Amino acid sequence: MITAREWCALAHLPKLGARRLAVIRRELAAQGLDDAWPQAWLAAMPAGPRETLRYWLEHPAKSPLETSVSQALAWEASAPSHHLLYPGHPAWPALLDEIVDPPALLWAKGDLATLDLPGLAMVGTRRPTREGSDNAAFFARELVVAGFGIISGMALGVDGVAQRAALDVGGRSVAVLGCGVDVIYPPRHAGLYRRLLDEGGLLLSEHPAETRAHARYFPRRNRIITGLSLGVLVVEAAEKSGSLVSARLAMEQNREVFALPGSLHNVQARGNLGLIRDGACLVCGRDDILEQLGHWQALNAATPDADTATPPARTEAPAPSDVPQDPLLALLDTVPTPLDVLVERSALDVGGCQMRLLELELAGQAAQVSGGWVRRATH
Repeated sequence: MITAREWCALAHLPKLGARRLAVIRRELAAQGLDDAWPQAWLAAMPAGPRETLRYWLEHPAKSPLETSVSQALAWEASAPSHHLLYPGHPAWPALLDEIVDPPALLWAKGDLATLDLPGLAMVGTRRPTREGSDNAAFFARELVVAGFGIISGMALGVDGVAQRAALDVGGRSVAVLGCGVDVIYPPRHAGLYRRLLDEGGLLLSEHPAETRAHARYFPRRNRIITGLSLGVLVVEAAEKSGSLVSARLAMEQNREVFALPGSLHNVQARGNLGLIRDGACLVCGRDDILEQLGHWQALNAATPDADTATPPARTEAPAPSDVPQDPLLALLDTVPTPLDVLVERSALDVGGCQMRLLELELAGQAAQVSGGWVRRATH
């Protein structure tokens, strides 16, 4: 069995990426040589990494690689909540072995028991509409009740809303970061970061603990989010949203891809419609997800009201005190709301809703913009 120290060395070898290392590991495993350390591993490596590893094995005190290895092991030993995960570790997520480029090493901070739950990834725009936020919170809560852990990236928008909602109902959540696990990013999520650690959640990263956030790290971490998950739920995503990258990765990893149907008029949800067109599972309620993943043990547990679980009604925005209360105006805020949503929430027919919106527009209280209708600020 290759030790934590040896996996630390493998993970820090220059010019040997995660994909190539995974290929080597699988080729050696197929020959029954994956535990033949270090000879078989050295023989399977390209010349550059092989010489770096050989020098570390023979002269660890002189090798620059030893600094990275020692720092990683010292970090793990510094707190009970610090863990280094690697293939063969008791808590290593087996699902990661199914992807083509699993990380060689994961820095983990928090409760490893979170990884015992079947995981579902929830992703979406960093600037969700109010309906998108409501749906993210609703489905996170419902999935927790069904026995899932929520996996996401602790980003602004849908990620953060879903992970907070999971914690609110006593659930567990895994945050896969584009920085080290000792770094809070984005800074606005300092509270969520602390809640994840205090309430049984887990932070994961393939980068050393103090690594600062960098733009190139975030697309790479998406493969871990989807790799840890049985499926990915896209809550709300525009046509060019980064969330669609996660959906594509999930498809490549043979994971289930779920998408909420957005309004035709909501530009923030056009990516969802494209996913559904391309074969993603359309989700209107929790049962749509449970039916696809019903073979997993967690879904056999009692799920109260599963047959009647439906997305939440939109919460009403408060009307300014100097404007007479209007049922339709109360449904508007500064985020565009599509006409069909207003029709549904107001109980008006399409014609009546359009007429009332026109009256509000003429009164200077509402405006039609790209994506729907908004409340105009009053002075």
